[in-house]
Amino acid sequence: MATAAVGGTALAACGGEQSGPTSSGGGEQQPTAGGQPGQNLTALSDVPVGGATAVTTPDGQDAIVSRPSANEVAAFSAICTHRGCKVDPQGAQLHCPCHGSVFDAFTGEVRQGPADQPLPEIGVRIDNGQVVTA
Repeated sequence: MATAAVGGTALAACGGEQSGPTSSGGGEQQPTAGGQPGQNLTALSDVPVGGATAVTTPDGQDAIVSRPSANEVAAFSAICTHRGCKVDPQGAQLHCPCHGSVFDAFTGEVRQGPADQPLPEIGVRIDNGQVVTA
């Protein structure tokens, strides 16, 4: 099974294949929630294909897990980079209820301001039907 990348985050196909953290183009390792690889975030079946789900990381951070396709996942901080409000998943977009910023659920990129910085990525992978930190 192949490993794919969206937004620089490691993605692995179902079936227990594992991959480690990846680089974000600049050689920097992507952050992991809680600093512990392999921590469960949610069941893959709880994340709709083409959408996103709000989760809480094992260390208590608000996060978003998205699923661009059946065998791909991505994760981001759920905290808006504009003023720190929690974003809400709405299909393929993440909306900030405080000031109207909109982010792409699959890349974390800003689609509409006032935010001007993308949401921080969290390294994730699929492991036996679970979305876990990478």
